[in-house]
Amino acid sequence: MNDPAAPEDRAAQLAANLSRVEERIAAACAASGRDREDVTLIVVTKTHPAHDVRLLAGLGVREVAENRDQDAARKAAECADLPLRWHFVGQLQTNKARSVVRYADHVHSVDRPRLVDALSTAATAAGRQLGCLVQVALDAGSGARGERGGVAPDAVGALADAVAAAEGLRLDGLMTVAPLSGAYAGQPRAAFDRLVEISSRLRETHPAANMVSAGMSQDLDEAVAAGATHVRVGTAVLGVRPRLR
Repeated sequence: MNDPAAPEDRAAQLAANLSRVEERIAAACAASGRDREDVTLIVVTKTHPAHDVRLLAGLGVREVAENRDQDAARKAAECADLPLRWHFVGQLQTNKARSVVRYADHVHSVDRPRLVDALSTAATAAGRQLGCLVQVALDAGSGARGERGGVAPDAVGALADAVAAAEGLRLDGLMTVAPLSGAYAGQPRAAFDRLVEISSRLRETHPAANMVSAGMSQDLDEAVAAGATHVRVGTAVLGVRPRLR
């Protein structure tokens, strides 16, 4: 039998977790002399049910993220009545572009010209303007891709120009994931500092591209200290993710 108290217990659990994350963000902002309003929390709900998304919305969360289109499309449809902004943060295949454009407000993982073309075609056909972030791979050498997607730092400018010029797309900024290998492995603060440097240079030619998406549950504090404008937090809010079936 289902425990009728379970939904209330889950709501209380999420509220407590969310409060702890908010305290971490506020403390990191205070320590680095930033206003709390300068940092947006994106709750990554991957593999968790739409019911959790509804509970989060009731707790004031407005920015949610997914990394798999098949999960994101279903949850976005089930939660279409909620005042949410959806972020796609996973590696994206070009054949999923049309689906993602239907619900996503931002794609954080743009990392190749073919994906720019696919997203532009889909967004234009849907009559939408899609916010795009170029994913920077700090573990990649010149001309290479990162282990977790993304382009090498020296390729950011050209790809950003392509996004900015593409119909239906809006260049919003940059994203990175703390690398597991290379010069920045085990050094999230140094990695995020480097991303902020790249962002500063990008804004010389694209002033409106001011989003810096960096930091997750384990390293959001370092990301805020470095200057991230958006942190992507899953486990610290929702708990350990259910296994994929």
